This record gives sequence, C-alpha cells and structure tokens, in this order.
Amino acid sequence: MTAAPLRTYDFDEVRISDGFFHNRMELNRAYLRELDDTCLLQNYYFEAGIIIPGMMTVSEPEQANLHWGWEAPTCQLRGHFLGHYMSAAAAVAANEKDELLGAKLRHIVSELRRCQLANGGKWAGPIPEKYFEIMTTGVYIWSPQYTIHKLLMGLLDTYKYTGNKEALIILSGMADWFTDWTADMKTRSPGTIFNGEQAGMLELWADAYLVTGEDKYRLLADTYKDQGIFKRILNGEDALTDEHANASIPIIQGAAKMYEMTGDEDYRRIVELFWEQAVTNRGMYATTGANAGEFWIPPHKLGEYRGDRGQEFCTVYNMVRVAVYLLSWTGDSEYSDYIEKCIYNGFLAQQSGETGMPTYFLPMTTGSRKKWASKRNDFWCCQGTMIQSATRYPKMIYSADDNSHTLYVHQYIPSELTGRLGDTDIRIVQSLAMSGREVQSLFEEHAVSEKSRWKMRFTVTEGNDFALSLRIPEWVSGQPVITVNDKEIPFGSLKVDRGYVVMEGMKAGDEIGLLLPDAVKAERLPDAEELAAFVDGPVVLAGLTRDVDTIKGDFDRPDEFLSKNTEHVYDSFIWLQNNYVTRHQPKNIRLRRQGTVLCLLLVNSFEIKNALVNSFEIREAENRPLSPT
Repeated sequence: MTAAPLRTYDFDEVRISDGFFHNRMELNRAYLRELDDTCLLQNYYFEAGIIIPGMMTVSEPEQANLHWGWEAPTCQLRGHFLGHYMSAAAAVAANEKDELLGAKLRHIVSELRRCQLANGGKWAGPIPEKYFEIMTTGVYIWSPQYTIHKLLMGLLDTYKYTGNKEALIILSGMADWFTDWTADMKTRSPGTIFNGEQAGMLELWADAYLVTGEDKYRLLADTYKDQGIFKRILNGEDALTDEHANASIPIIQGAAKMYEMTGDEDYRRIVELFWEQAVTNRGMYATTGANAGEFWIPPHKLGEYRGDRGQEFCTVYNMVRVAVYLLSWTGDSEYSDYIEKCIYNGFLAQQSGETGMPTYFLPMTTGSRKKWASKRNDFWCCQGTMIQSATRYPKMIYSADDNSHTLYVHQYIPSELTGRLGDTDIRIVQSLAMSGREVQSLFEEHAVSEKSRWKMRFTVTEGNDFALSLRIPEWVSGQPVITVNDKEIPFGSLKVDRGYVVMEGMKAGDEIGLLLPDAVKAERLPDAEELAAFVDGPVVLAGLTRDVDTIKGDFDRPDEFLSKNTEHVYDSFIWLQNNYVTRHQPKNIRLRRQGTVLCLLLVNSFEIKNALVNSFEIREAENRPLSPT
C-alpha cells in the first residue's frame, strides 16, 4: 500500500460555518431527512418478495406512496438511488451528528439485511439476479452493475462513516455473490464481467480491501483490474472522444485506488495520462464541462458541440473525485483550482437554491433554462450524485502533510477544523473578513474600494510551530495581500510552492489575513475564438436575457461595456450581490454572480454573442430590477 503525501480530514473534523455553503448543505440535509424509508427500500422489498403494507393491490396509482422515474418498479435501473442516499446520509450523520439520519440509516440497513436473508443470504439487490445472466446473451439490459455498485458503495460508506457493522455484513454477502458470479463468467463469458456499466466496481472492491483487509475484496479487485481503457491510455491512444463520459471516469478512480492499494506506478500513470486527455489536452468550457449528450467532446471542438445537453452533473462530481486523488498525491494547485471551478459552476450552479434538486445538464444556448428534477418523480443518476456532492464540502477544504507538519488550505469556504497535524492537535477557524450582519457578508474595502468575496481570515486557536499553505488561485488578478497579526508580510518574501504560499511558524493565537484580488476576464472557446465566457474569479457569470445574442465590445476590456451593480439587501449574501449590467448597448442586460443562475456569456472580440440563460426569472435590467434569490 502507498500512502498519499496529503491526508484528507474526516467528516467529523471539519464543520462548515453558517453562511451560503452551510445553507446549501442544510437544504440537502432536509431532503435526506424528508424522504420515506419505505419508498427508498421499495424495490428491495419487491425483489425479496416482501409485501409493503397497503401495496398488495393498488387501485389508485396516482395516490400510491412510491418513488417514480428511475426508481419506478418498471425501470431496469430501479434501486440505484438508495446507494447514493446511504452514502450522503452517512456523511451528514458523521459531520453533523444528525441522530435522525443515523436512525434512518440503521433502519434501512436492518431492512436490507432482512431482504438479503429472504433472497438466500447473499443477494441483496433491488433487481433480479437474472439481469446479470441477460448480459451474456447480447440482449440489451440497462446497466445492472451500475445499479448494484451504488448499493455496495452506500453500504461501504455507511460502515466507513458511521461504523455500522451490519452494513459490512451485507456487503460481505454481496461480495460472496460476486465471487461466485465472476468465477462462472470467467469460464463461460469473460467479457460479461466488464459489461453493464461496471465502471465503479474496481474502486469499490479495492477500497473495501483497504478498509477491511479481507482478501476476497482484493481478489475481486484483481478480477476487475484488466480494463480495456487502461491499455489504450498507456499506448497513447485517444481513449475518450465520443465515449460515454460517466462510464469512463469511475474506471480511472479505480486505477487511482489500485495505485493506493498496490503502489504500482502504472496505475498512477494511467490516472495522470487520463487527466491530460480529459482536461489538459482536450480543453473545457469555463464551467469545466467537456461532454455533450453525455459523451466526451473531441479535443478543442467545444464551440462545435455547444448545446443544451452539456456538462452532465455526474461527470462534474466524478471528475472532482479524480482531481482529489491527484491533489492528494501531488499537492499541486492545478487540481484544487479545477475543483474550485467545479464547486461554483457545477456543485452550486446545478443545484436549485430553492429545492436542492439538480439539473441533469447545464444548457449553453441563448434563452435556455435549467430543468430541475422533482423530489419524488425523477431520481436521475445526477439526482444521486447531487445529494452526495452537497455533503462533500468538509472533505475538500483542508489536508495535512504530517511529515512536514504543513496544513494545506485548498478551498476558501468558511469553516472550522479540529484535528491532528502530525503528532499535534490543531484547531483553525476560516472566515470571511467582514464587518456586516451576515457571516458571509463583506463591507470591508480594499485597495480598489470594492467588496471582496476573497478576503479571508484564519484564526489559529490550537497548534504550535506548523506551516500554513494557502492556495493562490490561477484567476488572481494582481498580487495577493497577506497579514499576520495585522502586520502585512511582503508577498515577495514568502515561499510559493506548487501554487501555495507557505506561512511558517504558525501557532495558537495567530491571525492570518488573505486578500485575493479578482477581476472579470474572458475565456475563449478554442475552436471559436470569437466566443468566450465572462468569469469573475472562478465564477462564470449569467447573462439574464431571452433574446439578446449580440453585445458590442472588446472582450479584452470588459470594463468598457460592463458596469458593476450592487444591491444592499438583507436576504442575500453580499458577495452574491456583486452583479454587472451591460452599457452602451441597444438593449442592456444583467449578469449575475450567482451559483443558482449560472450560464455562459459568449463573447466576440468585437461583439459579445449568445448570452445564455439558465434562470427561472428573466427581466430586462433597463426596465426593472432583479431581486436576489
């Protein structure tokens, strides 16, 4: 086993402070708490032959207390959502000490064990075992390994985050079933092992081995390790173009986990080469997406494939997970910068600020709108990854290099860390430097007399003689300002390593200030350089319009045709109120710095074209003001 240089803190060691991110997490938490256990388990009961009270016959289907959409009993993917739910609920239970979610999980796990025993002691799935046999025939069946992977993931995460041993018993029985099935397939139909969207299985079995040390999980990981995409990547082939994006990304997570399990450098090389193919050499939209209609876009063809079915949310979540592996191995800010863009332009932008529900795709055409999922009638794959993503913020902010006694700050999210660094207890509070009513408001002025989302304060309340490494984002415009105990430290005198500025000798009682200057910039599309997106810091701006697709201006000088427009209101965080209005145009529109209303504004060096809309409310800025959501 190889140890990653950077250690991530556990859910119970980091708390998100009151404010915007905490509100989004609470929105998700409320949804997890309100979902009915019986509905979540419905397909597991049906498969085990267990009658749900009142469901022997259903005379009024529209009144039936069931989940529909992809969870409907008629859907071949039914039951997948419960695994996402268990993973998310376990994370919240660990992070927030949520007793209700803890109790719901214990009940769900006990009922899954009941289903497993009713099925003979091994199989605990929500779909028939025969689905796996159908895969050998060539007859289409919708992703049975995907569905079961979600259950296995939920069981393992429930054990990891809450210590529920019964979850591990169920996982063990399912591993026995897979051991039997894969042994049979090796003699009858070896290729079937890699059918049915099995992408997540390799990481799952390797992780289960690292958690338990049980050899049967290692053997299952060995069974799934011969992925065809690995050979293509190592041979330098384009293994991604026109391939299903979310059926390939989890395979790379498997390679990452195999590297951590075995120390085999080939697996690490696969992950690094994948990143080059998927991000570095392919290009991406300003929002980080590089897929259309769920398939990888050819390198540098983003303009050609721009449409309403881009950036499937599952791909955002899973690419972040790949970036987390690479960040833990390298400590390079390239990956934390990428994660930050995904947070603002995926995690937040594709989650409704009203319901917490996701949009499957992020549309990118003029006048388009996001289509939000319902709470009980859709249950897309992206609905599952969204409820997981909204729990992940505590795991993405800090990490530790115990050998060098260095604490890394990757993301600037108000929070409190209480944990260990090497052999020392440490406690640090990260907050926005502010003098306003809201925790995430900011009325302080900096050099250019503007409110700044990116003025942070770090208060050390426990710890001694450690280094604090603060990420300097790639979008910074100008020199950062750093203070220690109100004394400014010349930035040029500080060490910068892999995109992080290193503050040595930190100790309890120290207070560190950080100001990151930001500015609106344009990001061009590689195959259509007359098109670009406006980005304020890491946040892509939303152009609120139904029909404006041409705005005159030079995108190298956006200040010539954009004016800042800020409202003082009591029901919105100040940094979300830093909006812009076009000027000197036949028809002026508003651009919002708001995760819930994110869209692209595509720009021509002489004319700004194709302002894209993903908002519930669209109003002309010149006629009536927008009130924040």
